[in-house]
Amino acid sequence: MKKIFGFGKKKKGQSPACRASLPGVGYELREKELGKLHRAAAGGDLGKLQQLLKKHNINQLDKENRTPLHLACANGHSDVVTYLVDNKCKLNLCDNDNRSPLMKAVQCQQEKCATMLLEHGADPNLVDVNSNTALHLAAQTANISLVVQLLEYNAHIDSQNKEGYTPLTIAITENHQEMVEFLLRKGADVHARDKSKRTPLMIAASGGELSLIKVLLQYGADVSHKDINGWTSEDHALTGGYSSLGKQLSEYANWKNVEKPSPNNTKGMSVFSSPDRVGDVGFALGAPATDKEVIDDLSQGDSVRSSEKDEGDDSWLTSEEEELDFTPKVKCSYGKIFHT
Repeated sequence: MKKIFGFGKKKKGQSPACRASLPGVGYELREKELGKLHRAAAGGDLGKLQQLLKKHNINQLDKENRTPLHLACANGHSDVVTYLVDNKCKLNLCDNDNRSPLMKAVQCQQEKCATMLLEHGADPNLVDVNSNTALHLAAQTANISLVVQLLEYNAHIDSQNKEGYTPLTIAITENHQEMVEFLLRKGADVHARDKSKRTPLMIAASGGELSLIKVLLQYGADVSHKDINGWTSEDHALTGGYSSLGKQLSEYANWKNVEKPSPNNTKGMSVFSSPDRVGDVGFALGAPATDKEVIDDLSQGDSVRSSEKDEGDDSWLTSEEEELDFTPKVKCSYGKIFHT
């Protein structure tokens, strides 16, 4: 997978499949490489900055095409940002990564600086070298407050980066469940496709993210959708090594073909349960998020994470020449597919 954020270390517990690399926090600054104006902005020395601006251009660029505003935002110096903005600095100039001061403020979670920029007209829909917007960066940080502000200033909720990832997809690759739920409540497309035609459900399944799969199905994710290779979410779970989850998704798909879920029909919802592995927790799937009975079921045991792969003789085929058996290995009742 290409690193669409440039650099950063893998975090423990992230989805192993389709992971988006994390951006570095702030800038890697070497004082000797900065001019006096940029050094004052980066260090939050407002008095020095005011003195230097008598002789220097407020929008002066360093060798990385960063303005003083970039450095002040990245380091959270809101007083410096206020002074620069009040003195009519340009808000949408971009650095060598094509990131604006707003994008740096969001990336570094400097909320006060981001708010100030948005209030003064900074563009929330500029894209960096990988076509990430400020909303992509906010989704990666799991800062819902920043996302709220960006959406209030008309950030495009389904904007796609070079990989075709939307902010929702980014949140899924980072396993940020609260962010996923928030974006879906705000109208994010649950069926958004990346460059390989994968849906958010497929990406969650490839990482065995059971809690995210639950949320996506609540918001109407279609298990029958196929990617550019003809693979469904079930196939992605199997190729990721999550055979139990793959089987459960298959049985859920079979149940939906027989009886569609509705607000008045929750008794037939699928129930995941498989002790100590993917599907540890029993919960209903496919019901509208407003259904109290189903939500009560969903609220039990969500702390169990689904990234542990199935073990045992039937967890995965060991021969590369064998074909995958996608058929359910047990008979099931469509009234309650996954046993409790």
